Amino acid sequence: MRNLIFSAALATLSLFGLSAQAETIEAGKQYVELSSPVPVSEPGKIEVVELFWYGCPHCYQFEPTLNPWIAKLPKDVHFVRIPAMFGGVWNVHGQLFITLEAMGVEKSVHSAVFDAIHVQKLKLSTPEEMADFLETQGIDRAKFLSTFNSFAVKGQMERAKKLAVAYQITGVPTLIVNGKYRFDVRSSGGPEQTLDVAEQLIAKERAAN
Repeated sequence: MRNLIFSAALATLSLFGLSAQAETIEAGKQYVELSSPVPVSEPGKIEVVELFWYGCPHCYQFEPTLNPWIAKLPKDVHFVRIPAMFGGVWNVHGQLFITLEAMGVEKSVHSAVFDAIHVQKLKLSTPEEMADFLETQGIDRAKFLSTFNSFAVKGQMERAKKLAVAYQITGVPTLIVNGKYRFDVRSSGGPEQTLDVAEQLIAKERAAN
């Protein structure tokens, strides 16, 4: 009798698992299909873009779920972070991210910058405040300040602003798959569900190619 109950329980769990796996996403529900696709930065690869802001608590809370997923992405998927800039401190923090990227140190200090703002409660709202903090992370202060004010960084800022407009984003964190599909934590149903949506759309694009 006990074995029969156990077998029935397993069958129920199996059916539940199959049902969950069969659940598919729909345009207009979990994601939006852009009317005008945006070109990707690396043709030949499936691009996943995250638009974020260092000062956004939802972006900070998404990091522990997002980062392990990024680390396991297959070689045909290219992940890109783009700072959202809606003016004011958003632009300042966006310039910070682009500067770190231009210096080739973004990956090593990205989490530390998030922690500085959300745990240490540092504003990092001026180049000097940023430079002081980054110096504690082993980043050359003078080099950071000169790069921060460089023509190249200003050019990348304008590019990021244009991409955000093309993606038609209204908040962060927002993900874009292959320049075609836009979705976020709210529309997807949570952090883990957001990545499930991303994986299904990546599979959709891979099948189309």
